[in-house]
Amino acid sequence: MSTIGLLLSIVGAVVVLFLLIMGLKLHAFVALLVTSILTAVVVGVPLGDVIEVVEEGMGGVLGFVAIIVGLGAMFGQVLRVTGAAEKIADTLVESFGEKRLPSSLGLTGFIVAIPVFFDVVLVLLMPLLYTLARRAEVALLTLAIPLLAGASIAHSLVPPTPGPVAAAGVLGADLGWVILLGIVASIPAVILGGVLYGKFIGARIQVGAPDEGDSDDEEEDQPSSDSTPSFGMILSILAVPLLLILGNTVAEAVMDEDQLVAQIIALVGDPIVALIIGVLLAFYVLGMRHGLGREELQTVASKALEPVGLIILVTGAGGVFGEVLEQSGVGEALENTLGDLGIPVILTAFVAAALLRVSLGASTVATVTAAAIVAPMVEGGDFSPAMIGAIVVAVGAGSVIFSHVNDSGFWLVNRYLGLTEKQTLASWSVMQTILSVVAFGTVWAMTPLL
Repeated sequence: MSTIGLLLSIVGAVVVLFLLIMGLKLHAFVALLVTSILTAVVVGVPLGDVIEVVEEGMGGVLGFVAIIVGLGAMFGQVLRVTGAAEKIADTLVESFGEKRLPSSLGLTGFIVAIPVFFDVVLVLLMPLLYTLARRAEVALLTLAIPLLAGASIAHSLVPPTPGPVAAAGVLGADLGWVILLGIVASIPAVILGGVLYGKFIGARIQVGAPDEGDSDDEEEDQPSSDSTPSFGMILSILAVPLLLILGNTVAEAVMDEDQLVAQIIALVGDPIVALIIGVLLAFYVLGMRHGLGREELQTVASKALEPVGLIILVTGAGGVFGEVLEQSGVGEALENTLGDLGIPVILTAFVAAALLRVSLGASTVATVTAAAIVAPMVEGGDFSPAMIGAIVVAVGAGSVIFSHVNDSGFWLVNRYLGLTEKQTLASWSVMQTILSVVAFGTVWAMTPLL
């Protein structure tokens, strides 16, 4: 197939995906599989090999992603049931003081959302937000936007949350670089999109915190601990897997891989082993030492895995799409075309994720699909591990942009803050766009150093 034909096949595949998800309301997992199979036929994959390509794509991604997402979910669930997430929020707010509440809430949202899913962050921290808004007599949006900004950007840029883990798995990125660059890109994004824009929009959209009895969050039938761990202990446990992964990245850059010390660091700093260590520490230090028995921890672990099945399947289906594109030779076609136009891969990654995000709504689907689109270009190029990490962050930044009515996050925020659709667009959607552009601009500015 010609270069133009291959490029048109990508456009057609995305259009089909859009129609299946948005038009026919087909589930993203099924839609990705259907689109992948149709694309494989169109680009000339032999009919007898199509199912083999599907299996290779699914297995190639899930071998890594399923383990990371599952362990990350367990880690976050332990933080939740032991009260550790609320303890982080309370301590940071007390430390910063009422004058710096927006900054403290931005940091709180960021830290809590690294191991905990975004919607769970809302459920956990919204009652705290309402209380602070009443006590400090501050506009609700002035406090809510920084909290949402911190949680949203961490969820999209910093592993072990599913989006960046999925993109890293598809692109073969070093999670240490993704964590480091994701954190660096998040700081100015939260300051501009969260703290400063929150102050701006809070003065223009006046909504009050709901009454204490208005919340209809359901109590979950699961154990809770008898006491809450200290803030220092919680932060230490949270930091262990991140520091192990980052330590491995640094060791790879400065040490000889044949040295025994380097091999030990490589083992414990592997994302899978690092998260296993983090989960075991959380089970014992945060769980068993604070009132949870072995059977209760079993319940917590099982409960944590219930919501991740969907994420894992969608991610695997995205891997299938990527495998089809790789088999088609579209990566070489894209690389040649973009080379002629002078468009860097990192910009392509951001734009692809942004377009998919606006079209499809689901950030995880946008992340996985955009990563699959640029994966052949990354594999065919001569990129450093740091640069591949930057491309993953660019994909994550694109997946944040302009959440609107086709995104479940839009309606969660709309419901919890008591906003109209127009107010939600002016606050949440604009904030998401600022986060996206600033995070991408930050990581793009760093590419000469990578």
